[in-house]
Amino acid sequence: MDNKILKRSEVSENLTWNISDIYSSVEEWEEALLDLKSKVNDFVDSYKSYLNGVEVFKSALTDIDEILALLSRIDHFASLPSSVDAFDNNNVKMAKKAADIFTWVSAKISFFYSEIQNMPDEYFEQLSHEMPSYRGFIRKMKKHKNIMLKPEVEKVLAILNPVFSSPDNIYERTRICDMDFGNFYVGEKEYPLSFSLYEDKYMYSNDTNIRREAFTAFSKVLYNYRNTLAESYYSQVKYEKIMSELRGFDSVVDYLLYDQEVDRNYFDRQIDIIMRDLAPVMRKYARHLKEVRGLDEIRFSDLKIDLDPEYSKNVKIKEAKAYVFDAVKSLGNEYIDTIMKYEEERWVDFPQNLGKETGGFATMPFGVHPYVLMSWTDNLSSMYTLIHELGHCGQFIFTEKNRSFLDSEPSLYLVEAPSTFNELLFTDTLIRRALESGDLRLERYAISKLLSDTYFHNFVTHLLEAAYQRKVYALIDMGESFDADTLSSIKRRVLEDFWGDDVIIDKGAELTWMRQRHYYMGLYSYTYSAGLTIATKAFLNLKDRKKGAEDRWIQFLKSGGAHAPLEAAELAGVDISDEKPLKDTIEYLDKMCNRMIELTEWSDTQKYDSGM
Repeated sequence: MDNKILKRSEVSENLTWNISDIYSSVEEWEEALLDLKSKVNDFVDSYKSYLNGVEVFKSALTDIDEILALLSRIDHFASLPSSVDAFDNNNVKMAKKAADIFTWVSAKISFFYSEIQNMPDEYFEQLSHEMPSYRGFIRKMKKHKNIMLKPEVEKVLAILNPVFSSPDNIYERTRICDMDFGNFYVGEKEYPLSFSLYEDKYMYSNDTNIRREAFTAFSKVLYNYRNTLAESYYSQVKYEKIMSELRGFDSVVDYLLYDQEVDRNYFDRQIDIIMRDLAPVMRKYARHLKEVRGLDEIRFSDLKIDLDPEYSKNVKIKEAKAYVFDAVKSLGNEYIDTIMKYEEERWVDFPQNLGKETGGFATMPFGVHPYVLMSWTDNLSSMYTLIHELGHCGQFIFTEKNRSFLDSEPSLYLVEAPSTFNELLFTDTLIRRALESGDLRLERYAISKLLSDTYFHNFVTHLLEAAYQRKVYALIDMGESFDADTLSSIKRRVLEDFWGDDVIIDKGAELTWMRQRHYYMGLYSYTYSAGLTIATKAFLNLKDRKKGAEDRWIQFLKSGGAHAPLEAAELAGVDISDEKPLKDTIEYLDKMCNRMIELTEWSDTQKYDSGM
């Protein structure tokens, strides 16, 4: 059988991330944990019932910032190993211990956030003026003052946090540890199957029989777990509904958007305009994909294949660094020097192995360096994942250098802008190489990757997740419940509404709600398209050589949580107060799709003309 999935112990260490940069040993971690507990107890002794003046608040802010930065390092060291090997019981125990530590700290310091309720408004203004590196945190605390509960209630909620996070944990453990996908057959040949093998390999397979059989086999296993995961998800949204009511909201959506510092219009606008205006563009893309690939029909399970597989480039891990450099060099030496350390400092965990989380993420223990999880598969899709996650890393590092820990996290609405911006830079690099060589086929290939990777992933896959979520939350707000069949029916309807008659929605596509952790992360899915809207406008400013575009983008990356989304986007040169940037983005995509179709129609012998 081909493509054996390795155990974690069998992968090459130099392709894994190096968490010893956080702590060199468990013993050193335990020493840090003792230090943390001491600092937390001192914090309680020093400030509980004593937060009664601006100077005291200033001192408390500095101390709690230090505590939370230390907690960040302790938590990352303990939790990262389980994300790459959930079959190792020691990793799981460490991750649970980290969760318990987080809960203990949250409960002990909850009084600080509660006592902010009693702080006069003029304190907020004075603190913001005198402690500019905490300005965003102070703004958010003033805003959250309106929805804080009594101190004893907030403490109980902090203590119960592990219970509240259990639906997400159940989902992840079910997906990684319990789902056994076995093998599937195409003719007499047997192929191994796992969650990550389907998501990272077979979904992109150029062999139609393998691709479709893998989807069928994958869906059959998902179906067997549908009731368990539907119940898990129901627990998640019921918790969110209860919390929204406790904090005075009529709608779960409004409650979840409150933290993002945007109103309902930003959320609905993103979904409604993309469902209406982008759908025709993506249907056109799907029809073209069907025609070029000679398919009898284009199915949902076919949508991630390459337009021109014979031109598809293999990319080895050792070759990735040159691609990264070429893509980001337009942002200047400061950015280049920051990002290019990923290899020597071993930020990235590349291998596919049993027990590893699927997909990708980037995270950073404050005061160390970023860590990236992905599963490399020697293709450009992996390259897109890498450069996407490195976009997050750049923001992490720039923010840490310019903001306090408490002020380092931007609104969720903005989080995906730095990552998707890097994807656009990478695609532009491929197109530039086509322009320089006069290679029409490379230009078409680059445009197709722009559509099939960057925008499909962020403007279609995640946006359709958001459209599905909106319908689920509407049920909960009306006091109704749901089961697995309800969720599948909602998901199928969303897919059919977007793709119309141009794409066959295979049996099993309705189970796509079981494939993504984002549903356990509030209203995260729609922010991919929101971030990419900002990224597209900023990228076009850069491409059009608008004065200061590079500097504005770097300033945006450095801003962290200092500004609410509207003001933060303005730093990047983007006005998100209305729908124009989103409509401009869709217009840009339509133009690129038309160019791709035009390139298909031209013969290779015709004179090169960019046509843009």
